[in-house]
Amino acid sequence: MNLNYPITYINGISANRAALLFSELGIKTCNDLLNFFPFRYIDKTQFYKIKDLKPNSSEVQIVGKITSIKSVAQKRGSRLVAKLQDSSGTVELVWFKGQKWIKDSLKINEPYVAYGKLNYYNGSFSMPHPELELATAYEKKLQTKMQPVYPSTEKLTNVGVSNKLIRTYIQNLLQQFYDGIQENLSLKIIDDFKLMHKRDALLNIHFPKNQENLTKAEYRLKFEELFFIQLQLVRKKLINKTKIKGFVFEKVGALFNDFYKDKLPFDLTNAQKRVLKEVRKDVASGAHMNRLLQGDVGSGKTIVALLTMLLALDNNFQATIMAPTEILANQHFVSVSELVDGLNIKVAILTGSVKTKKRREIHEGLEDGSLHILIGTHALLEDKVKFKNLGIAIIDEQHRFGVKQRAKLWSKNKLPPHILVMTATPIPRTLAMSVYGDLDISVIDELPPGRKQVKTVHRFDSNRLSVFKFMKDQIAQGRQIYVVYPLIQESEAMDYKDLMDGYESISREFLSPNYQISIVHGKMKPADKEFEMQRFVKGETQIMVATTVIEVGVNVPNASVMVIESSERFGLSQLHQLRGRVGRGADQSYCILLSSFKLSAEAKTRLKTMVETTDGFKIAEVDLKLRGPGNIMGTQQSGVLNLKIADVVKDSQILVNARNTAIEVLQEDPNLSKVENVPISQAFVKMSKSSKIWSNIS
Repeated sequence: MNLNYPITYINGISANRAALLFSELGIKTCNDLLNFFPFRYIDKTQFYKIKDLKPNSSEVQIVGKITSIKSVAQKRGSRLVAKLQDSSGTVELVWFKGQKWIKDSLKINEPYVAYGKLNYYNGSFSMPHPELELATAYEKKLQTKMQPVYPSTEKLTNVGVSNKLIRTYIQNLLQQFYDGIQENLSLKIIDDFKLMHKRDALLNIHFPKNQENLTKAEYRLKFEELFFIQLQLVRKKLINKTKIKGFVFEKVGALFNDFYKDKLPFDLTNAQKRVLKEVRKDVASGAHMNRLLQGDVGSGKTIVALLTMLLALDNNFQATIMAPTEILANQHFVSVSELVDGLNIKVAILTGSVKTKKRREIHEGLEDGSLHILIGTHALLEDKVKFKNLGIAIIDEQHRFGVKQRAKLWSKNKLPPHILVMTATPIPRTLAMSVYGDLDISVIDELPPGRKQVKTVHRFDSNRLSVFKFMKDQIAQGRQIYVVYPLIQESEAMDYKDLMDGYESISREFLSPNYQISIVHGKMKPADKEFEMQRFVKGETQIMVATTVIEVGVNVPNASVMVIESSERFGLSQLHQLRGRVGRGADQSYCILLSSFKLSAEAKTRLKTMVETTDGFKIAEVDLKLRGPGNIMGTQQSGVLNLKIADVVKDSQILVNARNTAIEVLQEDPNLSKVENVPISQAFVKMSKSSKIWSNIS
C-alpha cells in the first residue's frame, strides 16, 4: 500500500468525510494524515490510588471495579451514581445525561479505567461524566497512555469529527500502512545522532507510550524536517558556486583606489573592511556571488555597496542599485553622486516619475555603456531597461521585493550579474540559516567612529508636557525633531485623524513664527510630500510630524529627537527602524516612546527591549520570539517557514545540527549517489517535486 493514496483508503473514512478533512485541514493523502501532528497530549501514564487523590487535582486516572449503581433524585430530575473501588478506597462516578444508556452498559465487579476531573465536597471525591473504559479494552488499544490532541475547526466538531475520531483514523492508518513507512535518513545519520527510526517516530508522535518516547520522536521528526530544508538550501548554494559562472573582476583599479585614498569620507570600520574582503574574494573567484549584507541602520552599508560597484566599473562592467521606494532610491542617488563627484562616473536615477525624454537618454546610455551606475525602483525591471554589461546588482531592503522581481534582474544579461542583497532589518542567525541558507551572509556589526548610541526612554501620555519642554530645549540648541504617528492600513481613517489631531496640538504648543512645522503622510501628493521633506532637510522647519512614511529614506544629521506616538501600536523592527532616523550626526540623540497606560504584556516587552538595547540583532531575536518567523519575513517569505513540527527559535540547536549534517553529506556526496544515501536521495526527489517553495527561497 502507498502513502500517496487518498485518505479514503483508510478504514472508516468516506468520500464526504475525506472532502471535509481536505477543505478544513488540507489533509488529502494518507501521508498528509500521517504528518498531521498533535499539538498537545493528555498524559495518561500515571494511575492514582484513591487514597492519594488531592483536592483540586486536575485530570486523573484510576483503575477500579464498579461495586454499585443507583439513581439519586434531586431538585430537577436525577443523577446516576456509581461507586468505583480500588484497594485503597472508593470514589463516586456521576452522570447527569444519558443515564439509561450508561446504566445498561456498565458491568458490576469488572475492572474499569476511569479518567476525568475531580470534584471535592464534604470530605469525599466525585468524578462527573468520566471517560470510562473496560481495562481489557484499554490494554489492547494503541492510544492508551498519552492521548494526542489534534488541531481542529468548529465545522469539524459540529459534524461529529471529534478528536477521538481523528485518533481512530490515525490508528487505523498506522495499522494498515506501518510496514510500508520508508526510512529517509542514512544509517550513519541515525547512528550519529542516536535518532529513532522513521516508523517508530511516527508511531510515537501520535501514540507515545511515555514522555521519553515522545521526546525522542519529536527530536527525530524535527531533525528530519530541518535537514531536508537545509539540504535543499546548501545544495542550491553549491550549485551557485560550482555550476553558475560569474563575471571575474580581475583587478582592483584606479577608481577603487583613488576613491579609497582620497574621497572616503571616514575610515572604514573593521567590520566594513571584513565585508569588503569577503566581497572581493567572491567577485574574483569566477563563481557567481549571491551575498546577503546585514547591517543596522547607519552602520555604513552604502559605502560598502559603492566600493563594490567601483570594483565592477574598474573591470569595465556596469552596476545598479534597486530600492523599494522612490524616496530611498533618491537618497541613494544623491549620496552616491556626491561621493563619486570628480571621478568621471556617470550616475542616473530611474523611477516611475522620470519623464519620457530622460528615460530615453537613460536607456541609450545603458545600452552603449556610457552610463555606469543606474539607481532606481521597480522601474529597473521593465523590459526596455537593457544594460550593455551589468556586472553587479545591489538590492536594498530585499524583503520588500518578490522572487520574480529579483529573478528579472538575472535576465538582463547573458551571465547573471553578481548579487549583493542589503538589509537594515537584522535577521537572527537561526532565521537567516532557514530563509537565506543558500546565500553567503556578511554582517556589519559595528557603527562608524563618532556615532553615539541613541538614548531611548518610555513615557506615558500623562508626561506629554514634560516631553514638549524637552523638545523646546533641543530646538533651542539648534536641533530638529521627528514626531511619528502609527499608520495601520486597516484603520487609515482613524490614523489620519490621530495624525491631524496630533499636528493641531503640536501647532498650539509650538506657535509660529518661533517654530515651523512640516507634515508628511501617505494621502499627500508625491510633490507636496517631497516639498515638505525638503523644508525639513534644509532646516527651514524644526519639527516634522509624520506617519511611518519616514521609516526609510530621510537622512537629516541635525535631527536628534524621535518622538513616537502610540508606540505600543508599532512592531519592534519598525520601532528600531524609526529610531535609526536619528543619531546620524555627532550630537547625542534621543528616542521617546509615548504610550497609553493600557499595555498588553507583549507591548510592555517591546518597549522594554527598545529602552534596554540598540543592538538590532538582540531586538530581532526578541521580535522573532514574539511574532514568529512567518510574520517577521512578511507574506512573501512566510511560506518558507511553514514548518509542521520544528520551530526555528526553540529548536535552534537542532537546526544547527541539521545544517552541518547537510553540508557534510553534500561535501562527501554532492549528487547523493552513494548507496548509504539512497534513502535521502529518494525522499529528496519526492519532496522537491511536491514543494512549491524551496526553489524560490533566495
